[in-house]
Amino acid sequence: MKETFRFSAIARNDAGKGASRRLRKEGKVPGIIYGGGKDPEMVSTNHNKLIQHLEQEAFYSHVLEVMVDGKGQSVVLKDLQRHPSKPFITHFDLLRVAATDRIKMQVPLHFLGEETAPGVKEGGVLSHHESDIEIICQAQDLPEYIDIDVSAMEMGDMINLSDIKLPEGIEIVILANEDA
Repeated sequence: MKETFRFSAIARNDAGKGASRRLRKEGKVPGIIYGGGKDPEMVSTNHNKLIQHLEQEAFYSHVLEVMVDGKGQSVVLKDLQRHPSKPFITHFDLLRVAATDRIKMQVPLHFLGEETAPGVKEGGVLSHHESDIEIICQAQDLPEYIDIDVSAMEMGDMINLSDIKLPEGIEIVILANEDA
């Protein structure tokens, strides 16, 4: 079952570096909501609440509901900027989406059956060259992650992107570009 992520944000009118610094000193994170045929909207949210959501992997590849001054909007997290040396979020970008919009997102890969793979039992090492992939799908079909079963892999086997079994309506971006 998919988890629903809801968080609140406050619309803001002040823009620029100074305004953003003031928000960060107050424990808030500046952000922007764009897309969906509407004008971009500058917002801010509580830093600690945002960090709590970011601790869950699904938050990054999920349709979120953000309440801006009491009005709900469906969005996806498109960009997140972190301080280079401190554990702080400095800015976030949200993209408005409707259920039928086709969106491009990074989705994590979960590898199943590593311990039982014959190649691993023989002393081999399973090497993950990708931890996530970029997909295109309708917002309503966005998966939290994609499972890859490696339990039957022998020594020397490999799985290509084209071998990954995807849910209906989901395409891997790099493979879709090759077909075009």
